[in-house]
Amino acid sequence: MIRIPRPRRPFAAALLILTLVGVASAGRTPALADQAAPVPVSGGNWLAARDGGIFAFGNAPFAGSTGSIVLNKPIVGFAATPTSRGYWFTASDGGVFAFGDAKFFGSTASTPLGQPIVGMAPTPTGKGYWLVARDGGVFAFGDARFLGSTGSLPLTEPIVGMAPTSTGQGYWLAARDGGVFAFGDASFLGSVASIHLDHPVVAIAGTPAGNGYFLATEDGGVFAFGAAKFVGSPAVNHLSLNRPVVGIAVTSTGKGYWLAAEDGGVFNFGDARYFGSAASTPLNQPIVGLAASNL
Repeated sequence: MIRIPRPRRPFAAALLILTLVGVASAGRTPALADQAAPVPVSGGNWLAARDGGIFAFGNAPFAGSTGSIVLNKPIVGFAATPTSRGYWFTASDGGVFAFGDAKFFGSTASTPLGQPIVGMAPTPTGKGYWLVARDGGVFAFGDARFLGSTGSLPLTEPIVGMAPTSTGQGYWLAARDGGVFAFGDASFLGSVASIHLDHPVVAIAGTPAGNGYFLATEDGGVFAFGAAKFVGSPAVNHLSLNRPVVGIAVTSTGKGYWLAAEDGGVFNFGDARYFGSAASTPLNQPIVGLAASNL
């Protein structure tokens, strides 16, 4: 069932900027995870392309794709089930495609939207999901609850993604300028809305415990808030990007993360292991999403 978005006033975006600066500047420059040989924590990851093509690495299973299907609109969001044995895609019109043990609970494909869908997030049970539109409108399906949105608020920049809390009783929305909006039991822990960014924010990911979150920028910059810890970025680790970053996924311990670029390049930091990439693979469409597997 679609729930009509209701506005909720965002928390003050600049409240904890000093905390952000402290976290980012205090982080040491670690070696990449595969160079440092950390203890394995997540067994693989997936990359999703704009046509719904899937690239599975490590123990992440391939459960199907829309790569050979003619889509009405391109894929813009991707999320894995809690079991890591399935996943969902969402298209910009809100169409939802379920594979593996992912279940279809509804979509906005037949609903007139004020703004296109830009992302999705699953509930912890895997029995529901949210879709978020560019204006911050939120649509809840299955056991996902509508807890607020920015759908009726004037935004400085559009929403680019969302991340759920560990309880499934809250979520964060992230805007292109780094503004963060918290709903339900999600706590506002800081943002970069008042900081001049050389490149826009493209993704948000929460910690497994739900007590922090990361923002990733197009050039691979990473900003950590709350209990989230900064453990590296392409710029800090002197890595060159051929294409912009499009997604971030956090390890099961919360002590590492992967970044994925539009060309399928994957960059791993902290205890995130490198399982492979699609950087050397000819792609029909660019990569738009990334998810971690814990198998």
